[in-house]
Amino acid sequence: MNAVYALLLREVKIYFREKERILAVLISPLLFLFVVGHGLSGHSPVPGYSYQQFIFPGIVCMVILFTAITYGLYIIWDKRLDFLKEVLVAPISRSTLFMGKTLGGMVGAILEALILMILGAAIILPLGPAQFLWALLVSTLTSFLMATIGLAIGARMKSMEGFGLVMSFLTWPMFFFGGALFDISGSVQWLRLASCLDPFTYCVDLMRHVMLGWSVFSPVTDLAAILVFSAAAAAWGVWAFGGLQQSR
Repeated sequence: MNAVYALLLREVKIYFREKERILAVLISPLLFLFVVGHGLSGHSPVPGYSYQQFIFPGIVCMVILFTAITYGLYIIWDKRLDFLKEVLVAPISRSTLFMGKTLGGMVGAILEALILMILGAAIILPLGPAQFLWALLVSTLTSFLMATIGLAIGARMKSMEGFGLVMSFLTWPMFFFGGALFDISGSVQWLRLASCLDPFTYCVDLMRHVMLGWSVFSPVTDLAAILVFSAAAAAWGVWAFGGLQQSR
């Protein structure tokens, strides 16, 4: 636990030293909310809510997706620094290293989602205290899932350029197939199938249930899917970290 705490503390310090990251990550979600949300107003599949309010839960999850999953880039950076070499020779397991890095990646994603939720609750979709707490819980589960996926991929990559290409082909399809901008139940069959295979779908659906009281799947199904995908991603990540080596 001391090793996990030390790794987490390092990542938190790095995050707060790069304050410009917060603004940079929030620009795209705000564009989706105020440009796409207003441009397609009146097309919400949920009665009583505008389209902007309908996509708000998905945009919150979008912040977590792009922040947490791209956190795997930092493990590649650590490969080029003495920090990773020091950690690899320390008397800790690779699973401990993986957990510490995962928690570090979760912190930034949760904080940015929290900022967006506060802004959204003030001007887009009012949230009660209970809804806010449940939304934070869903954010935590989502950030863990996405951070583990990003770190597992990052552990197997040798260059930042290669990681960037993989992320480009992974994050945007996950976002668009995840139903953040549309109701997947009214989609064509192949799109529904792709959405059901996308772990991000269940994160968005559960967040939408918490904020709007409406979802395609039941909350139990969403939660079960998130936990299964998280367990698989964590197992993959621990295995990937097991073969992690210092490289230059």
